[in-house]
Amino acid sequence: MAQKALRFESCLQGRESEIVNHFPWRKKMADTPRGAILQRDKETYAIVPRSPAGLLTAENLEAFASVVRKYEIPVVKITSGQRVALVGIKGEDVEKVWNDLGMDAGKATELCVHYAQACPGTAVCRFGVQDSLGLGLELEKFFEGVDLPAKLKFGVSGCPFCCAESYVRDLGIIGKKSGWTVAVGGHSGGRPRIADEIAEDLTTEQVLDLCKKSLDHYRSNAKKKERMSAFVDRIGLESFKQSVL
Repeated sequence: MAQKALRFESCLQGRESEIVNHFPWRKKMADTPRGAILQRDKETYAIVPRSPAGLLTAENLEAFASVVRKYEIPVVKITSGQRVALVGIKGEDVEKVWNDLGMDAGKATELCVHYAQACPGTAVCRFGVQDSLGLGLELEKFFEGVDLPAKLKFGVSGCPFCCAESYVRDLGIIGKKSGWTVAVGGHSGGRPRIADEIAEDLTTEQVLDLCKKSLDHYRSNAKKKERMSAFVDRIGLESFKQSVL
């Protein structure tokens, strides 16, 4: 197999332009600007700046308004993940927009943790019983950049009302008076799945530890592009619990 691979690689040398002409989508992939997603018009791009736990500063908001006017960005969309998407940016303007924003790129298509969705929790909400914003920030910081078999989203709710949609997230955390409850395998896509609770009455430190064990187990045993919901269904909930608890 190794010899075949070497022969194939040697055949490609010097034929890059021929390959691009035959597979034009390869050129599109190679030319995609940093942190940008090509739109359906095949000419403009969208970017999603990183906003941990959905928080933005006054400086962030001023920067958004400035680049939207300066580069005539036609669509500004709040996403389901509590982020702001700037849509319809010209290719030559993408890097300039990033520089003017001064923000990191949020993950939108990569196989990794995309975001931690969090409700206000005890920071401001009168119903909050746990600090969901604080935990959401910790989770996003702790797992940022970790490669996974598929994209993964956290939902962190500060009370049982579950405003952060924790039961339809890959890993969901729900705050109760007695502590945190952790659930796995939620999904809100074409085949919705309610997450299964695997532990309760946890401290914040115990939640972080359990999430790390869960992601380690998932990363080591899931198939490529297999979401957490499909992984839990395939191996069985009890098997998952035995491996991480």
